[in-house]
Amino acid sequence: MKLLKIQNDLGYWLNSDGGYSPVDKITKEDLMRLVELVLDKDVEFDEFNGENIKNQAHQIIYKSIFQKLHDLLERKQEFIDESKRLYLYEYEKYRKESADNSAGPGKK
Repeated sequence: MKLLKIQNDLGYWLNSDGGYSPVDKITKEDLMRLVELVLDKDVEFDEFNGENIKNQAHQIIYKSIFQKLHDLLERKQEFIDESKRLYLYEYEKYRKESADNSAGPGKK
C-alpha cells in the first residue's frame, strides 16, 4: 500500500477514500491515520528527492511527512515491542490491584 507518492511534480498522500490528495491539504487526523497504517500494514512511499517535487510548499510538507513515517517504519518492531511491554506492565499492575481488592479488608 503506497501512502505517499509523487506525481506531476507534486506530493500526494493516500486519503481515507483510497484516492490521493495533495500534501498541502493533509490534516492532523489524516496524519494519525497514516501513522496507524504504518504500524498495521505493509506500506511504501515514493522516495523524497528535492528535484522531483517542484512546488516548494509540497517539498517542505512531503519531506517532513516522509521522514517521520519512514523513521516510524524503520522502528516499527521496536515501537510494537515497547507498546506490548507497557500494556503487559499495566495489565499485571491491574491484575495485582484487583486481586488485592478482592481479598477484602485485612486479608492481603
